[in-house]
Amino acid sequence: MTGITDYLVTCEHGGNRIPQCYRQFFGGFDSLLHSHRGYDLGALNMANELAATLRAPLFACTTSRLLIDLNRPVGHPRLYSEATRHLPLTMRREILERYYLPVRNTAEAYIAEAVRSGKKIIHFSSHSFTPELDGQVRNADIGLLYDPLRPLERDLCNRWRANLKAQAPCLAVRRNYPYLGKANGFAACLRRRFPADAYIGIELEINQKHFLKGGRQWEALRSSVCEALKKAISVYS
Repeated sequence: MTGITDYLVTCEHGGNRIPQCYRQFFGGFDSLLHSHRGYDLGALNMANELAATLRAPLFACTTSRLLIDLNRPVGHPRLYSEATRHLPLTMRREILERYYLPVRNTAEAYIAEAVRSGKKIIHFSSHSFTPELDGQVRNADIGLLYDPLRPLERDLCNRWRANLKAQAPCLAVRRNYPYLGKANGFAACLRRRFPADAYIGIELEINQKHFLKGGRQWEALRSSVCEALKKAISVYS
């Protein structure tokens, strides 16, 4: 990779906060707000450590995805949840402008400026996934999501995975699992705007069982992720 490389970290589902003015619409949603539907457990912890490792800016959302989902494009049927999709248009627009656009637009503007200045930018989006969904156990500890048609993304994930397997062989690290990296998340939207030789978008997915266990195991996993990443990006130095 030629040119100066810059980094950016985002966390679209970092918390489950509901602003006071909207709490009236979330009666009966307490258990959902504290589940994987409300936010990505542990994702903000991981995002903070990635940002520190890379010395990169972090753009994070700590309002619940049940208010509005920052990892969905505008117009997506699940941009709003069952708690908010039936609100009046003016109120949904207000939520979009207050809690969605500031994070998305600021991150996108940062990338655009880096690309304009001739830099290559690598964007890491920090997420986590529930250990079991619809009765199916997810058989991975870590997922690295990317677009297989973008060679720089594929190569970075291959190096990251290889380093993780060497450093922590007990971890099951899978590519494009439990979701496809080319699906309609924030990184996919950014790929449509920025060329493959300038923008590299990677989604990191951590199995929430590690966050739920906590303690040294959770700390060790985060450390392994960051150490393996440092080795993977050393070729760009």
